Formats: sequence, structure tokens, C-alpha cells
Amino acid sequence: MAAGTFHSLFPMTEAKKQNYHVPEECAGWTLAALLRRVRPELSWSQVRRLIHHRYVQVNGNLCTDDARRLKAGDVVAVWQEPLARPIRPEDILIVYQDRHLVVVDKPAGLTTLRHPEERHWPRRRRQLQPTLDEMLLEILQEQGATAGTVRPTSRRKASEAQNQHRRRWLRRLYPVHRLDRDTSGLMLLALSPEAYEKLVPMFRKHQIHRVYLALVLGRVEEQTLESYLVRDRGDGLRGSTQEPGKGKRAVTHVRPVEYLPGYTLLECRLETGRTHQIRIHLSEAGHMVCGEKIYTHPLGGKPTPDPSGARRHMLHAAQLGFRHPITGQELVFESPMPADMRRLIEKLRHQPPQTPPT
Repeated sequence: MAAGTFHSLFPMTEAKKQNYHVPEECAGWTLAALLRRVRPELSWSQVRRLIHHRYVQVNGNLCTDDARRLKAGDVVAVWQEPLARPIRPEDILIVYQDRHLVVVDKPAGLTTLRHPEERHWPRRRRQLQPTLDEMLLEILQEQGATAGTVRPTSRRKASEAQNQHRRRWLRRLYPVHRLDRDTSGLMLLALSPEAYEKLVPMFRKHQIHRVYLALVLGRVEEQTLESYLVRDRGDGLRGSTQEPGKGKRAVTHVRPVEYLPGYTLLECRLETGRTHQIRIHLSEAGHMVCGEKIYTHPLGGKPTPDPSGARRHMLHAAQLGFRHPITGQELVFESPMPADMRRLIEKLRHQPPQTPPT
């Protein structure tokens, strides 16, 4: 069955996807078994093809593993159109590298670190849902192996020698900050314990220069957004608190780069670096990031309509600057806007502004 014929299996509705919440009685079921239950008109073969052809997500992540075991509360999304292919090693651009650290340009759609509960997964399953730390480690180990000068006389000896060289050259990475899965752009990781021990306090003291580009709803003027963020604002989501003495101080400086009909392309400079800080601040200011899936509504309120059509939240880590923790050299890097963000901006430039919701 061709991928395009899946449209007939899922009736077209106003929604672009159908969500299924995994109940307690289905905990431990495979992804294929759950889809067979919620769509009994589909055969096992059709369900597996649907999964393998990138129509299905689990908890927001593309899943092409029909044997994936589900937990109660997981959200399985089935899209009407196939999603983008999984990230490949060639999609990860190494911008700078030395023996102490590496700067990469992360594509959107790639989780930074493997969740603890997923680390026991077999290698095949982890490859179906790759993470930046695991992919980058393999890339760097391959580079280390090819840089060697060992010339064994047999294939078996060559493999053994290369593996030893890889293990000697690099055993692990030391992430010092994260980017959300759907945020693209520059990210810094330490390669040595010495660099890691010095970079962590640099981030804590806000000595790392970070600038993001965000495409948001509405017209935004230059301003500073400041609040105290808590892990749970009252509905399970992170957000700002008005209670004295609670939360962590968060400061985001925003500056308009371009006004579009009904939207603004913003430059966001982080003074602090709290989890989801930019997305929360902009949503609370009434200017949600286009494509936002989590911070879409005020506490107890209704979701904000998003007519942009963005498939992910339009946030890109465009600049990264810091003093090298070992050499003291000043390093500054820039990343161009990704193609999907450029295409959306170009489309919005030429369309009339949307009528604000009443």
C-alpha cells in the first residue's frame, strides 16, 4: 500500500491529527495493538504501515516502532499527512570542536538527551528515536577513529584497533544546557570534565550570550519581560507566580526584527536561562510563539487560536557566545534561520492579517 493511500483510512476532519490517550487497561500494550483497538477497521498490516510511514507520534515524538510499549497517560497522535523523516547524523552540523568542547547546530525535531526511563531500550529501538547526545557521540567517535594512523593487517584487528581508539579518544559527552526538541539552533556540549566543571557555573552566572529568533502572534514592541517562574502554576504547566518568595527569576529582552501582517519576528536575548523561559514569557504577554503546543492558554483559560499553520514552535537559537573555559578565547557563533521558518515567514509576508478572535 502506498503511503498516500492512508488518507482514506482516516476520515478528513478539521483537525490535522487525532489524539488517543492511553488508558490504564492498555498500559504495556504495543503501539500497533493500541491502534488496532481504537481503529478496528484497520488490519494489522495497515496499522504497521501507518506507523512505519511516519504518521504516528507518541508524546509528541515521531515513532516508527510498532512494538513500542505504551504507558498509561501516553498520548498517541495519528496525523493525516506523513511527518518529516527522522533526523540523520548528516543533519547535525558541527560548528566548532576542540578536545574540550563542541558547538553544534541542532535541527528541530531532535531531543537533546535520552530520558532516564529510555536508556535501557535496545539499540534498535533507540535508533528509531535518536537523541542528540547519542548521535553526536557516535559522530565524534567515528571522527576520532578515522583520524588515527593505526594500520592493522586484518579486518578483525582493524575493527578492534578502531574501537580501542574510539574509547580512548572520547567516552562520553557532558551536556551543560538543553534545547527543546522542536527548537533549532546552536548548542554547546563539553567533551572533557575540566570544561564541564567550568561551563556549568558560567551558565549559572549567566555568562553565556544567547540570542533566539521567535515568530510570534501579534505586534510586539521592544521590551523586557521579567517574572518568577515555578514548575507548576496550578494546572501542571510551568508559569509565572505572583506569590512573594516563590519561583526563579527569569528575564527575557525582546526586540522586533520584522513586522508581518498579524505577526512579529522577534530577537529574544536571554538574561537568565530557565526551562521554556522564552515560550512562557511570550505566551503570558499575549504573543504566543507560532506553532506552540504547550503554553497556549492562560491558567483556566481557553487556548489561543494559531492561524499561522506552523508545524512546530518557531524558535531558533541563532547566536551563542562565551569565553572558552580552558583557553580563555572569546568565541561567538551564529546560525542561519532554518528553512521551515524562512518558508513560513515568506508565506506570512504575502497574506492579509487574520481577523482577531472575539
